[in-house]
Amino acid sequence: MIVGIRKLPSILGAAPLQSHRRLPTKLRMGQHNSEHNASNSNHQSRVDKFSKVIRDDHTGGWETCWEQGLTPWDLGQPTPVISHLCAMGDLPNGRALVPGCGSGYDVVQMASSERYVIGLDISNNAIQKARELSSSSPKIRYFSFLKEDFFSWRPKELFDLIFDYTFFSAIEPAMRVAWGQQMQMLLKPNGELITLMFPIDNHIGGPPYKVSVSEYEDVLLPLGFKAVLIKDNEHAIPPRKGREMIGRWKRSLAHASL
Repeated sequence: MIVGIRKLPSILGAAPLQSHRRLPTKLRMGQHNSEHNASNSNHQSRVDKFSKVIRDDHTGGWETCWEQGLTPWDLGQPTPVISHLCAMGDLPNGRALVPGCGSGYDVVQMASSERYVIGLDISNNAIQKARELSSSSPKIRYFSFLKEDFFSWRPKELFDLIFDYTFFSAIEPAMRVAWGQQMQMLLKPNGELITLMFPIDNHIGGPPYKVSVSEYEDVLLPLGFKAVLIKDNEHAIPPRKGREMIGRWKRSLAHASL
C-alpha cells in the first residue's frame, strides 16, 4: 500500500528509497507466484484424480471424466500449433482425422472447404460437447464427430492427414504398437501423421504416460513411417514448454492398408 511506504525507513534502516519504491512490486510478484503455485497445485490435483479414474475403470473411465469435468488436457481452444499451421497453409488438404478429439476445437480449426475433418472419441459425452460447441460454426459442412473406438474403427475411406495430441500418451504403453498399426492402416500411402509428443519427462505412472521421441520411433519406423520433421514445439502453451515436441511423419508407399 503506497501510504505505508513512508513508515518503512524506520523499519528498514538506511535502505535506499529506490528499494522502498520497489517493495510493492515485490509484494505483487510474491502474490502472483502464490497464485501461480496454487493454480499449478489445483491443476495437478485434477490430473491425479483423472488418472485414478482411468486406472480404476479402463472402459468407462473416460465417460466418467467427462461427466465430472475431469478434463485437464482440454485447453478450451484449438492447439496453438494447429492454429499456426492452418494460418501458414502448412497442412495437407483432403481428409483429416483427429482421434481422441475431445471437445473438438482442433477439428473445427483444421476444417475448410479443402479439408474435411473427422473427430473421433470413445466418450459419448465428449462427442455431444463437441457437437454443441461447434453447432454454429460457419465451417459445419466440413467436419463431423463420431463416437467410435479408434482401435476397432474401420472407415470406408482413408485419410491424408491424422493429428495426434495427448492420445498416444493417454493410452497404456502396451497399446502403442496397436496405435501405430491403426495409424498405418488409416493413412493413405504418403499420408501424413502429425504427433505432438507430450509429456516428455520422467514421471511415473499415468495417464498421461511419459513419452519420448525414441518411443514414437520404436513404434512408427518399423511400420514404414519416415520422420520428416522432429523439433521442439515453440507454440506449446507455457506449462508445457520444454516438455513437448512436434513430429511430422510420412507413411511409406510400400506398406499395405485397407
